[in-house]
Amino acid sequence: MNPQAATLPAARQAARSAGSGAAPAGTRRRLGRWGVLLLIGWAAQVAVRLWLASGQTMPVATPDEAGYLFAARVLTGGPEADMSYGTVYRGGYALLLLPAFWIADEPVTIYRICLVINALISAAMLPLAYLMLRRLQLTRNWSYAVGHVTALLPCVLFYAQFVLTDAVLPVAIFGWLLLTHAWLTAPPDTSRSRVALYGASAGMVVAYVYASHSRGAILLIVHAGIMLAAVACRWLSLRQSALAAAATAAVAGAGVLLNRTLLPALYPGGDNDLSGNLGRRLTTVDGYGWVLSLGTGQVWYQIVATGGVAGIGLVTIAVVAVRRGTAPKLRVLSLAVLAAIAGIAFATSAALPVEYRIGNYVYGRYLACITPVLFAVGAAVLLRATLRTVLWAAAATVALAVLTAGVVQWYAGDLLSEYTYTLFDFPEISFLTWDWTRFQLWHATLAGLVLLGLCLIAARLPRHGPAVLVGLLVIVNIATVTTATNQISRPLGQNLAAYTDLRGKTDLEAQRSIAVDWNVPWTVRLSLFYWAWDSKGSLFDARWTPVPQNVDLAVLHWPKNVPATASWKDAPNGWKVVDSRRSPEGDWVAWRAGS
Repeated sequence: MNPQAATLPAARQAARSAGSGAAPAGTRRRLGRWGVLLLIGWAAQVAVRLWLASGQTMPVATPDEAGYLFAARVLTGGPEADMSYGTVYRGGYALLLLPAFWIADEPVTIYRICLVINALISAAMLPLAYLMLRRLQLTRNWSYAVGHVTALLPCVLFYAQFVLTDAVLPVAIFGWLLLTHAWLTAPPDTSRSRVALYGASAGMVVAYVYASHSRGAILLIVHAGIMLAAVACRWLSLRQSALAAAATAAVAGAGVLLNRTLLPALYPGGDNDLSGNLGRRLTTVDGYGWVLSLGTGQVWYQIVATGGVAGIGLVTIAVVAVRRGTAPKLRVLSLAVLAAIAGIAFATSAALPVEYRIGNYVYGRYLACITPVLFAVGAAVLLRATLRTVLWAAAATVALAVLTAGVVQWYAGDLLSEYTYTLFDFPEISFLTWDWTRFQLWHATLAGLVLLGLCLIAARLPRHGPAVLVGLLVIVNIATVTTATNQISRPLGQNLAAYTDLRGKTDLEAQRSIAVDWNVPWTVRLSLFYWAWDSKGSLFDARWTPVPQNVDLAVLHWPKNVPATASWKDAPNGWKVVDSRRSPEGDWVAWRAGS
């Protein structure tokens, strides 16, 4: 690009000036102006996130949201909640939520403050994407513009509406890659303390991801591989590598201790043994078929959901990793990104239980934490590479999209129409097909590739091509997320509150314990634990166990065709029904003990 070429001499002169002493006044003013623009852009991104999340009042992405909220509640000395036999939700993300619990003590207020915390962190995608795009040699103007597009990606923006690790993991992984790149490629005249800071920070960030989600285990292994390569190739001294390793180990170890303290408080009966699934899937032929096909479906999702731009980024990184002439450090970083993608896709597929939903075969959330990186690389290729290179990358992306879709179709077959379609799993795909009731694999593939074609045309327009590309992607991203908010987020919150909100039916602040029948569906169980915020939550199975009478509130399954009072046939004197609901999520009756 001519604008980029025009800025290179000035950039070199600025670098020389910076190396020889204080930066010239003009350079300082320019950097200060861009700092202000990034701050304003960050604030605007925060505002967009708060606007989208304004209708959310309770956890709807259950059990995930409930797990993180209850973990934070336990960490602040609050009551426990029995989530036995479910997935373990780690405590690293819960640490970020603690200020909400220090400020408020009412569940809805706490939840909304948690969404504010999400917005503040998630919006940091803009400055991080800007830094990466600058390293990919885009000009400041286009780095800023594409940085906004990256921060508005549905995989970044949509999940910020929920108390999920997915709201912050994309930012953490972006930061980890930038710090690792700075650590490995620091110029020889960089001070040792700064190099040590880069290495230690990169290690601590990836260890924090490990403390927050099981996907972090893959990234931790990848980071260990990078450190070993740095030592083997003598890019860094043993002392620098040892400091980075020590920082990584310290944070990872603290994360292990943190999560061990939460297990007995939230999972007294044990978890759902995802590690057992992992072992079985990786030791049988059928298991490998499941893993490879489901992992392929995750890659398909990232390509199609971004209109092929992330696919171009993936193809580019793969080429950089294997071609001759690539700088060794860049090769290692490229291989690390590919290893992280493959590791997350296949490890999560191996651990995933059979849930009889389409998301078992096509899912976007697990790789959403790396998608912004692929998108930024793909966008840089569209704006900087020659036409021949762009067309080659686009052709490879089309082939990869069709190939991965074919694998999904071959393995899943009719199950793509027979299994449950969970709308929350497909915000981008539902928008691309404009169908909110069923999954359409090939229609979505075609729509994503059409969008890729439009991006190619926009980027190559003779006048204002990059601006048209940025405008197109911003419109698509905003339209996708606002539509998903109206079709998914807000209806979920409104409906679940109508099905479970106990406020006004009994004095929840006076209740200090609640026991819920295992036969009440888990979505309702966890929502009741949420509304009874100050109560210790426990479980019992009314089929085999008497209803506990040492609690303030007992919630039982409500059988069909009987009055609510018949749900507990031998209820002791003093217990009375305070609420009952029949809903699509499940039928239940709440009993309260007498004063």
